[in-house]
Amino acid sequence: MAVVGLFWITEDAVYLGAEPTGTASGVRLTEDRVEALGIGHGTSWSRSEVRRIEVRDVPVRSAVRRLVSVAFDSLVVAVTGDGEFPPAFTVRVTTAGDAVEVSVVSAVVGGIYTPVEYDLSLTLLARLTDGRTPVADLLAWRRDHGADGGPSREEREALLRKWTDG
Repeated sequence: MAVVGLFWITEDAVYLGAEPTGTASGVRLTEDRVEALGIGHGTSWSRSEVRRIEVRDVPVRSAVRRLVSVAFDSLVVAVTGDGEFPPAFTVRVTTAGDAVEVSVVSAVVGGIYTPVEYDLSLTLLARLTDGRTPVADLLAWRRDHGADGGPSREEREALLRKWTDG
């Protein structure tokens, strides 16, 4: 697994937010389908049926404010032993005749995205939705770099730029 922007990339799928486990909800993009997962969902559409995928309520802060938030949260956990789940955001999948909203958990450490990573992620999401960037490109990158660990912020931004150029 690797996290790049709003996306959790596995060997066979791309998730918006963290890959859901158990009964948690999520949105999975494969090469030929978009799927809403979890209790109350379980809907699946072919790529051609999906008109738009939007996100809202995504926590975005400057790199400095993000660093301060993550450090503070880590300190609270260290002192109290109490931790919180990462924040969730909403994904809305729209087809010609329907719209489904799914709450997904942020995949990035601390649950907060930088403005650059967020903006590039939105551009990539639009390109994944309309087919200008194939999901296969993200999956191929993951297969080629799976053992490398997670990319740094600079590497994530470079990947997002690569996938959104063209």
